[in-house]
Amino acid sequence: MASMNSDDYITNASWLSANVCGDDKILYGASALEFLGMFTGYLKEKTIEIYSTKPIVQEGIICRQVDSFEGIDYERHGNLLCSTFEQAVNDLLDDENLDELALCEGLSDYYFSHGESFEGLNIKAQNREKFDFYKDGAIAYYDS
Repeated sequence: MASMNSDDYITNASWLSANVCGDDKILYGASALEFLGMFTGYLKEKTIEIYSTKPIVQEGIICRQVDSFEGIDYERHGNLLCSTFEQAVNDLLDDENLDELALCEGLSDYYFSHGESFEGLNIKAQNREKFDFYKDGAIAYYDS
């Protein structure tokens, strides 16, 4: 891997690209939203969230090990695999340690880029209650 600090790169997306590539890892959660440009990320970012089919124990990597990538919606961006926006949002909503800032910024960007609507956003049934809790905060995100 390249650098485990985003300060060495112009953008967090370029940092993520340099550090996570190949067919055995998929960016998820806040890391996916950063890469997709739906969350600006944090200064001096040192944590990358990935799905992997093999165990990865490395400083700065939060790894959700899975048996396969079946059931995970993702896109290929060159040599990098990244969860889709909907998958990333559902992953965040499903996480007990959810990154509220990433979720609200991502949902806000979606809302305003889709005609001030969440229509078309597929939220899983088990995440619907949490989504309903956060959606008003997402709409007002840029007001604060």
